[in-house]
Amino acid sequence: MRDDTVRTVVVDGVTLGRGSRVRLRPGRRGDIFDLALAGRTAEIDSVEEDMEGRIHVTVLLDGDMGRDFTTSLGHRFFFSPQELEPAAEDAGLCEVPARARLLVAGIGNIFLADDAFGPEVITAVRREPLPEGVHVADFGIRGMDLAYRLLDGYDTAVLVDAAPRGDRPGALCVIEPGPGNDEDRAVAPEAHAMDPVKVLALAGQLGDGTLPRILVLGCEPQTRMDGAEADVTVGLSPPVREAIGPAVELLRHMVRALLRDPLTPLDDLVVPEALKEVTHP
Repeated sequence: MRDDTVRTVVVDGVTLGRGSRVRLRPGRRGDIFDLALAGRTAEIDSVEEDMEGRIHVTVLLDGDMGRDFTTSLGHRFFFSPQELEPAAEDAGLCEVPARARLLVAGIGNIFLADDAFGPEVITAVRREPLPEGVHVADFGIRGMDLAYRLLDGYDTAVLVDAAPRGDRPGALCVIEPGPGNDEDRAVAPEAHAMDPVKVLALAGQLGDGTLPRILVLGCEPQTRMDGAEADVTVGLSPPVREAIGPAVELLRHMVRALLRDPLTPLDDLVVPEALKEVTHP
């Protein structure tokens, strides 16, 4: 660590510093000792910066009988700001469950007609923000960016995309893809292209092989383009445009369920009566 100490850090819009109380939510890739502390409350002892410019927060656990041993590093724990959340002043020494973290990623090319389904859903979702703990982003065709983002410790990632499956145009589906084959894992995506299978394979290679649970909210396109056409086509076909509203409603239901339990069975993610025409494997 560097000698100079960063006095404060902003987490979830709250400025935290020495003496601030936080709840620990270590990422899925944390070591066994960090994961064992999930949900514990603590007090910030210092906010520090290492030689590579990364911020680390040193915390003292509530209820730790040795927290006052200032010469013992064994009673001080280091977390990144992303692994903390501000704790209510009356949280006391009680332990609370760690909050699930969810990524909702729109993918697709806005210049290829119905391939813009994912970005259009993200635009609609942002009109009414999703609950805390959900990160919403339009990745477009930035496959490399999505691959790295999948390594940020999310419990679940929902990819929103056009998904041709031979169904009626505008039909929605929820898919939980399995692992790719060896050929898919060996080929990295282009920097400005989006092949979800290759993106998932690359993310697995870049990390330790552990990825969040991946779900795909897909829509059957009417107009399919592969980018080799002479002209671009901006705008969704009528049936896909009409599917935006139901897709947003379905996504909100999925988010609520996944925040409660990231392992919610697939069948339980598409149960609302209003979405009875949605198909899934």
